[in-house]
Amino acid sequence: MSDNTGHNGTDGHGGTDGEEGAETDDLGDRVRAHVFVSGRVQGVHYRANTRDAARERGVDGWVRNRDDGRVEAAFEGPRAAVEGLVEWCHTGSPSAIVDDVSVEYVDPEGKTGFEIRR
Repeated sequence: MSDNTGHNGTDGHGGTDGEEGAETDDLGDRVRAHVFVSGRVQGVHYRANTRDAARERGVDGWVRNRDDGRVEAAFEGPRAAVEGLVEWCHTGSPSAIVDDVSVEYVDPEGKTGFEIRR
């Protein structure tokens, strides 16, 4: 339930107002996914579209092409946003043909921003 100020779960002093699950934006809800995408995913703007999709969702991390033809990425942020971006990877950019998405959830590293690595 939200209070009349439109805020959910904080008392304005860094604590919570006692609501269960009120700390959804803190580091406790932050996850990191290490992702490998295979198929026709290079030369089809997959990295740029991934960056844009991550920024739209407020997800931090990076994406890069690998020499073996796959795209590798790390996504870090709120669990729902990261899981949504992992799901997006199954389709990816409009010109991509994704055969497989492999994901491993690991401890967050505190990465901020999103970059395309070369």
